[in-house]
Amino acid sequence: MNLWRVKMASPVVKVADVAFNKEQILATAGEADKEGVKILAFPELYLTGYTCGDLFASKTLQTAAKAALAELAEELPEDLLTIVGAPLKIGGGLYNCAVCYQGGEIVTVFTKTFLPEYEAFFEKRWFRSTYDLDTDEVRIGDEDIPLNCLVRLIDEKSGESVTVGAELCEDMFVPIPPSTSLAVQGAQLIVNITACTEGYHKNANRRENIRGLSERLMCAYAVTNSGFGESTTDVVFGGETLICEAGAVLAEGEKYSLTGASCTADIDVDALDRDRQVYPRFHDTIPPEEIGGVVECLIEERPADICRSVDPHPFLPKTGDGQDIAMIQAMALVTRMKHIGSENVVIGISGGLDSTLALLVCTTAFDIMGLPRTGIHGITMPGLGTSDNTKNLATDLMETLGITTKTISIAEATTQHLKDIGHDPSNMNVVYENAQARERTQVIMDYANMVNGLVIGTGDLSELALGWCTYNGDHMSMYGVNGSVTKTLVRFIVRGYANKLGGKAGEILDQILHNPISPELLPADKSGNITQKTEDIIGPYELHDFFLYHMMRYGRSPRDIYELAKIAFGEAAGNEPSVDTGLGTYDDATIKKWLVTFLRRFFVSQFKRSCSPDGPLVGPISLSPRGGLMMPSDACMTLWLKEAESL
Repeated sequence: MNLWRVKMASPVVKVADVAFNKEQILATAGEADKEGVKILAFPELYLTGYTCGDLFASKTLQTAAKAALAELAEELPEDLLTIVGAPLKIGGGLYNCAVCYQGGEIVTVFTKTFLPEYEAFFEKRWFRSTYDLDTDEVRIGDEDIPLNCLVRLIDEKSGESVTVGAELCEDMFVPIPPSTSLAVQGAQLIVNITACTEGYHKNANRRENIRGLSERLMCAYAVTNSGFGESTTDVVFGGETLICEAGAVLAEGEKYSLTGASCTADIDVDALDRDRQVYPRFHDTIPPEEIGGVVECLIEERPADICRSVDPHPFLPKTGDGQDIAMIQAMALVTRMKHIGSENVVIGISGGLDSTLALLVCTTAFDIMGLPRTGIHGITMPGLGTSDNTKNLATDLMETLGITTKTISIAEATTQHLKDIGHDPSNMNVVYENAQARERTQVIMDYANMVNGLVIGTGDLSELALGWCTYNGDHMSMYGVNGSVTKTLVRFIVRGYANKLGGKAGEILDQILHNPISPELLPADKSGNITQKTEDIIGPYELHDFFLYHMMRYGRSPRDIYELAKIAFGEAAGNEPSVDTGLGTYDDATIKKWLVTFLRRFFVSQFKRSCSPDGPLVGPISLSPRGGLMMPSDACMTLWLKEAESL
């Protein structure tokens, strides 16, 4: 009998941890080789994890994945056809691929054709289709690998063979799947590496579809699905493994395993060939067109330096004073208020930059609607760390702008709350700080209910990126007008308002601009000065905004960001310190220190961004979970931190 042993494996995966996933591949392949397995497959995008979201656009992740693919060729068992799911840049696009190894080399790469764009799937956001290919090969390591070729395994002793093809997940659900063409061209075994989410409404249908495909195509159809370790931000992957042959289920692995799953079976190629001889329907199908060739041009060496300017403040407009940005924010608020039928808003005013901009946006929105500014309820809530200076600035600004002003101290309520939960108020840790932020949020939320108003969020994009907000405290609102405005841009727009308004309002805004940024959750010193300065704790916002821009806009690696930052902020840049931007210059060690801080805080804070409130997009970058940044909260930061710390 012409039997070939097949194993579908779904080991534990770590999202964005290429090194860990590679070791899992090697360990599983070693075991399979001992078991006499000749065809082994891993789930879709297993090398990186399927749920990397917008991290797929990261140069760091792409580079690590491609390097690991090249290394696997030398480390996998040679007598085993191993199929690994991975993202791979081909030409000018990123493709969702099944990379095939045998005999110590990569023999072919299959690309995904049909990219889902519904429910929890957004693959067209990151990947291109097989239809977009303009080449028939891809370079991995030092080799040019042919694309989308069938693999024929031949037994040297008997001469018997099996022909294998692969498709990826969604490909099998379309009316005319790629597997139809693969089968017509001779594939007796079709491997589908997939990342199908679990759901009571579709699990049975998926299993029946797999079994039905093996019957209709008269082939063995084997599937391995993503499993434990993939992000559960919004969906669950069950780790399904299944091998079918001509309509029969040969093997099925355990689902929902915490240690990984697999199933193994021998497929009978002679039986499949016999059916195809009797029912030669495949030959009536027209095969796909062949892909054209490619011309390669070699470059001996590139310059090591960068011959271009690097903007230290990429979020700031090159013209204007930011009032057009404020108008976008205001019109967004107008639309929301008209939709819900409310003529009142409630906003916490601290005397700091963010709440100041949010208040100014509210006044603009009310002026547009022709509503009296008294419908803007500004509440200043002095707490255990509020300085007299910022409290007075908040009150003066509200009175000058003509809104409804109210002062509600949270000191007594916070002290009582700390007593209730058994926390010593002299221990000024994160509990002490967050209790104040959450008390303020409770006050403005409940007050908004009293006046039938909308709570306006004040937090900005930089704080979201760094997670510098209290979860379910200042992190939460009913509409966040500053959600896509960075701290440097907040300063820029407030400066524009100061110049536009002039008079007493302009003077107050100028004072706010000159104050250090602080959450004021720790007591002032004996002279009433702010002791808790944000940029002393987490780093300069102008650096963090620079890091954020290049990471999100271009997917740059930490090394690239570091080199660009040295040009933008080094002494040679000649930047002058400014109250509206920052210090201007930083040495290399400082840039590296805060880059590491940025990366660490960015990754661990995704869970806060995953449930951030609605807010308008005003610029090139958004971290909204509804289309701005689709990143798993469980993504590993190892690759990025390792690179940054090695600088």
